[in-house]
Amino acid sequence: MKQRLVIWGAAGILLLVASIVISISLGAASLPLSQVWLILLHQVPGFSDLVPAGWPQSAEQIVMKVRFPRVVLAVLVGACLSLAGAGFQGVLRNSLADPYTMGVASGSAVGAAFLLLFGLQISFLGEWSTPVVAFFTGFCSLWIVMRLANTQGKLQTESLILSGVVVQAFLGSLVSFMVSLSDQTVNEIVFWLMGSLSFRGWTFTYVLMPYLLVGLLIFIAYSRALNLFALGERQAAHLGVNVDRTKLVVLIVSTLLTAAAVSISGIIGFVGLVVPHLVRLLVGPDYRLLLPMSTVFGGIYVLWADTLARLLLAPTEIPLGVVTAFLGAPFFAYLLKKNKRTGGR
Repeated sequence: MKQRLVIWGAAGILLLVASIVISISLGAASLPLSQVWLILLHQVPGFSDLVPAGWPQSAEQIVMKVRFPRVVLAVLVGACLSLAGAGFQGVLRNSLADPYTMGVASGSAVGAAFLLLFGLQISFLGEWSTPVVAFFTGFCSLWIVMRLANTQGKLQTESLILSGVVVQAFLGSLVSFMVSLSDQTVNEIVFWLMGSLSFRGWTFTYVLMPYLLVGLLIFIAYSRALNLFALGERQAAHLGVNVDRTKLVVLIVSTLLTAAAVSISGIIGFVGLVVPHLVRLLVGPDYRLLLPMSTVFGGIYVLWADTLARLLLAPTEIPLGVVTAFLGAPFFAYLLKKNKRTGGR
């Protein structure tokens, strides 16, 4: 297990680093790949003397102040959403569960939109206000979905997804109503609702990073319990798992990760659905490996989706949520059909 984790982890990190450098080099201003590598190495302590600055100052400004923070933020958002999706699927034992289909993303968007569109902020929380309020409204939406899907103490697969779709539609209309009351320009609001990382600097990265680190550490601590959940809640309880506590912790952490990502990037659908499934096909169902790999490949997935959003119709930018939905919706249809054949397992 440790050997597999080292091999896959090293491969994932190398692919992530390469993706970051390539993505930074792509854009309206074409920068040589070698120049981007040198600029990044020049910023590393101990390498500044070994890599003398031989590039235009404008190139360094583009890399370090425009593209690099956006690329890092795309990686963090993708990692959060993918990790949250893996948590939802593991604890609910439902292959169709993810932050988008469970209505949590729209629920988080309600809280975030309420603060952002009306310029409100909780004084003692400062810049943390939006993620905290988004978590509260996201968790409320999750609670509503779970209550609607509960039939005689059991969660039915069809009811769970249908409840998520209903709640998502209602909350989406609520967000649209708040948007109609806003004085902001329509384009900026639509881009946020459809997912966008435009005009996001290092400040947002500093806000999102702690959520991802804490969430990943908690999930790794519960990876054995999630493995046992695959056997069923009763069997997991017989093997020493505190079922109620595990479900509560994983659901809370998954909602918190979703809320933090949505409060910064807007609604980006299907990341938490697609990436964990693809990773499961690559590395297997063991959550000790699945969770960290979903984090890495989730970051890569959103990074390339955002790169496509920037480049396909340049200089016009496609909303990031449109790209992920275009890729994820057919995959969701495939999983739905497969889920019907296997009876919801």
